[in-house]
Amino acid sequence: MTSPTPAQRIEHDFLGDKPIPAQAYWGVHTARAVENFPITGQTIGQVPELIRALACVKKAAARTNAAMGVIDAERARAIDAACNELLAGQWHDQFVVDVIQGGAGTSTNMNANEVIANRALELLGAEKGDYARLHPNDHVNASQSTNDVYPTALRLAAWVGIGGLLEAMAALRGAFEAKADEFRDILKIGRTQLQDAVPMTLGQEFSTYAVMIGEDEQRLAEARALIEEVNLGATAIGTGINAPAGYAEQVVRELAAISGVPVSVAPNLVEATQDTGAFVQLSGVLKRVACKLSKTCNDLRLLSSGPQAGFGDIHLPPRQAGSSIMPGKVNPVIPEVMNQVAFEVIGNDMTITMASEAGQLQLNAFEPIMGWSLFKSVKHLTQACRTLQHHCVEGISANRPLLARRVAESVTLVTALNPIIGYEKAALIAKTALAQGGTIAATAATLGLMSEAEMAALLVPERLTQPVRLLG
Repeated sequence: MTSPTPAQRIEHDFLGDKPIPAQAYWGVHTARAVENFPITGQTIGQVPELIRALACVKKAAARTNAAMGVIDAERARAIDAACNELLAGQWHDQFVVDVIQGGAGTSTNMNANEVIANRALELLGAEKGDYARLHPNDHVNASQSTNDVYPTALRLAAWVGIGGLLEAMAALRGAFEAKADEFRDILKIGRTQLQDAVPMTLGQEFSTYAVMIGEDEQRLAEARALIEEVNLGATAIGTGINAPAGYAEQVVRELAAISGVPVSVAPNLVEATQDTGAFVQLSGVLKRVACKLSKTCNDLRLLSSGPQAGFGDIHLPPRQAGSSIMPGKVNPVIPEVMNQVAFEVIGNDMTITMASEAGQLQLNAFEPIMGWSLFKSVKHLTQACRTLQHHCVEGISANRPLLARRVAESVTLVTALNPIIGYEKAALIAKTALAQGGTIAATAATLGLMSEAEMAALLVPERLTQPVRLLG
C-alpha cells in the first residue's frame, strides 16, 4: 500500500494505487493518461468549447438519471452545480489530458468525470477522492459510456465553433461587398491565364469574392446541421446497455435545453456510434472554404504586386516592414497568413479522412484526432477570416490612374467590335495597334474601319462589362 504525503492523496484503479496531488480535481485515470500521452503539449483544457460541451452532456445525464431514479437527487444536484461551474469557465486548468490520446476519448471522458466528481464532493462538504460518497463512474458517468459521451461532446463543440466561423465569414463577405460597391465604376482589364482579357469593373471582380464566401456559408450551414444528430444514450456500442428504457430520448431533450443546440437522437444508435461520416463531411466543407479563400488571397497578392514591376491594380494596406535587408519593402502578409491557414485545413482534412476510414466494427477509436483537427480548422479559419477582413480588405484602395491608362491602351477592347466589324478586322486592329503602339481608337481610324467618335460611343462601361445589344 502506498502511503500519501501531506500534499497527496492515494487513489486506486484496477492497476493499483497511485498518489495524486491533494489539490488536483482530476484523479487516477487522468494521471495515467497524462503519463501515457505526452504527445502535443496541448491539453483538452485549452479547448474551452469541448470542456463546456462535456459539462452540458454530464449535466443532462445527471438530470435524466435523477428523474429516472438511477442516482439520488442530492448527488444529481451536486453534479449539476459542478457542471455549471465548468460552463462558467472554472476549473478548465484541471483538464490536463493531451488532445491526442489512445482509447477513443476515454481519457477525456474520465478527466471530466473525475473533475466533476471531486468538485461535486466539495460542494457536498466531503473531501476530494471520497468516491464512496460520489463516484466518477458510478454517478457522474451513470447511464453513459465514452463511446456516446465523447462524440456527442465533439459535435456540440464543433456546432458552437462553426457558429463563430459563420459569423466571421459573413463579416468578411460584407467587407468584400462594400469594396465591390466602392469600386463599381472603375474599369479595368480582366485576365485569364494571367494574360489580358476583356474589360470588367473592379467592383465586378470584388463582388465575386463576396459571392464565393456566401455560397460557402450555405454549404457550411448544411454540414453543421448534420452534426446535430447525436448518439447520446447509445452507451458502449449503441445497444443502450446499462441505461434505463427511454433514457436516450429524455437525455437528448435535456441536452438540447441545456446547450441551446438543436440536437436529436440518431435513428440507429449502433450505426451512429461507429459512423463518423458527418465529421468527414464537415471537414470537406471546411476544406472547400479554405481552398476558395486561399484562391481569393492569391488574387489579392497578384493584383497588389509591385509597386513598380507588378500588376499594381490595387493597394493593400501596409501592415509591417517586409524585409530585413530591402528598405521600404512591404509584403502582402495578411493574404499570406490566410494561405497558410488554408494549407493547414487541407492537411487536417486528410487526417480526418484517414482517421474515419480507420474505424473498425462498432467503434472508431480515432475520434480524438478527428476532433482536434476539426477544432484547429474551425478556430484558425475563424481567426484568419477576421484578420483578413480587418487588416486587409477594409483598407484596400484602387490604383485608378493605372487602371484607366491600361484600359485606354488595351488591345483587348477589340473584342467588343466582333459583332460589328467581324473577328478578322478586329484582329487586324489589335495586331496593328500592338505593332505600332497606338490606341485601338486611333488605329481603327487609320485603317479606315471605324472613326474615333464611333469607337468612343461603343467603348463605354455599360457596353463593355455586361451583355447588351451593341447595335440598335
